[in-house]
Amino acid sequence: MVVLERYLMAGTAGHVDHGKTALVGALTGIDTDRLEEEKRRGISIDLGFAHLELEGGLRIGFVDVPGHERFVKNMLAGVGGIDVVLFVIAADESIKPQTREHFDICRLLGIRTGVVALTKADLVSSEKLELTRLEVEEFVSGSFLEGAPIVAVSSSTGEGLDDLRHALWAAAAQTPPRDTSRHFRLPIDRSFSLRGFGTVVTGTLIAGSIRRDQELEAHPGGRQVRVRGIQVHGRPVERAVAGQRTALNLAGAEAALLTRGMVLSLPDLFHAVQRIDCRLELLPSARPLKNRAPVHFHAGTAEVEAEVRLLDGEPLAGPRGASGAEALLPCDRQQAQSRVTGEREMPPGSSAFVRILLRAPLLLLPGDRFIVRMFSPVVTIGGGVVLDIGGLRYRAKDRPAERLRALFEASVAGRVALLVREARYGVGVPELIARTGLTASEIEEAARSGSLLTLAEPQPWLVDRLWFENAATRSAAILRQFHQQNPLLAGMPKADLRSQVLPESPPFLLDALLARSSGIVLGGELVRLASHSLVLKDDEQRALTSIERAFESAGLVVPSPAEVLAGSGVEAGRARSLLQLLLREKRLIRVSEDLVFHASALARLRGLLAAHRGERFSVAEFKMWTGVSRKYAIPLLEHLDREHLTRREDNYRLVVPDKST
Repeated sequence: MVVLERYLMAGTAGHVDHGKTALVGALTGIDTDRLEEEKRRGISIDLGFAHLELEGGLRIGFVDVPGHERFVKNMLAGVGGIDVVLFVIAADESIKPQTREHFDICRLLGIRTGVVALTKADLVSSEKLELTRLEVEEFVSGSFLEGAPIVAVSSSTGEGLDDLRHALWAAAAQTPPRDTSRHFRLPIDRSFSLRGFGTVVTGTLIAGSIRRDQELEAHPGGRQVRVRGIQVHGRPVERAVAGQRTALNLAGAEAALLTRGMVLSLPDLFHAVQRIDCRLELLPSARPLKNRAPVHFHAGTAEVEAEVRLLDGEPLAGPRGASGAEALLPCDRQQAQSRVTGEREMPPGSSAFVRILLRAPLLLLPGDRFIVRMFSPVVTIGGGVVLDIGGLRYRAKDRPAERLRALFEASVAGRVALLVREARYGVGVPELIARTGLTASEIEEAARSGSLLTLAEPQPWLVDRLWFENAATRSAAILRQFHQQNPLLAGMPKADLRSQVLPESPPFLLDALLARSSGIVLGGELVRLASHSLVLKDDEQRALTSIERAFESAGLVVPSPAEVLAGSGVEAGRARSLLQLLLREKRLIRVSEDLVFHASALARLRGLLAAHRGERFSVAEFKMWTGVSRKYAIPLLEHLDREHLTRREDNYRLVVPDKST
């Protein structure tokens, strides 16, 4: 029978001294208290790690977190990457303060599966054990742990451990595996130097996969490193995948430069940010949260100071469980207070769309969960989910809450379409990946939804289909007006059209627009309507013939263009347009600003030079060959140089030999 390995991360949660570390040790045989102070004080201070192998190829990695209130920030650094929570409650003490805080944190982080362990079951009577079980059932009622197994265990006698392993196995079966197709991200929770290896970092691989010798980028800072070796649960491997507890041996950075809170990703994919738009949920136990309130912000393994901005126009929801008119009362009261004092507050138990300003940059993506804690007292007050990291600057007339609600409720295709519509000229796929964390295939699928259009050059670029069609319509209208005002011109310069339709846009965008517009023709640097044709009036045709004959009959001793146009028989504006027409058709050739020659005269000059191929000559000799004065000789020689028919060598010129001979 083939056994398929599957990995799952479980995290402990619960009050201090409720036996989390002892339970993990009894399950796995691994003591997660690695610090001397932890062993001396008998409590966990920092994160500990262990692993357990169960039947069917299931490997569970454990993150053992501290329970003491002083070390909740360390607990938050470990709980963010778990799939299943092992919620630990001592049978002799039941629900305690950190039980409640850890429970709120797990719920706010979106953990969906768990098992409750009633530890120290051997220290209480059966009546007390049953009473604690009932208290726990009431405590988790209505939450993600409602109906979860509640297993009585004793780490010292081994009672209930087999039942707990079975419950963990069953919970794992209900938990979908992490997606290895997503972009690689590894939040660092430990960094150290190991003799003979160098820098080693560890963390829970939350998305994607990684192989040896791959290049990575550390955020914030953008430092480039290379993976020299990988371990999963202490075993060397060639590849690590999402959901695994992973250690990476890195080249390119000292351990001191890679600290807890940093995130490793593939190079040139993401960037750290300091402005994030979120949906925030405030706990019922919290105080009202004022606008610009300072908080501790926790996401992944990172903790930074931050400021919460309540967005104007946000209809704050009432306490959870309220309905009808009652649900609106906290909001109404707050809005009334806002009008009187100019200060807004977020009521306890409410949720709102907010902007959070981070004091230091972090690598965050939409969908990432976070926790916020007060400064004094330092307690958990809420948490939420990141919706946008673009840092869009809102104007007074904007309604940011409506925008964020649309992002919160929309499908993948809807979110991509909204971001594309907001961009002035569309968005490139690499920028969308950095902004959303989506894969290229997800973005391509979203683009096929119908409201978007994908332009393929020079990179995949998404624009709103309706905007694109309107731009094509505006282009046609501008060209139509141009042809009406300039009937003798073949077309409008492309640069002029771009400045009117797509000012400051990427140059390729107009090319893509013209290529997809069946009624518009691009010829070189001129754009015209396909229906446009040049039709000369009788006097214009006579003037055109007159202008051409004047230059043709002059040979190489031509009059000035102004003199010829003045005698053309039509007004100056039309005469200049007729001259441009002859130049475009290459019947006339402009050699300098003031000299225009007929193409036949220059053709005869090339024939004259052909008899002197390979010869060096002076300006005086050229004047003798052609019969022209210096006024014409110098501009003509410079023209011949540009055409590579002659080449200047000091005070002489060489008639360039024919390469075919």
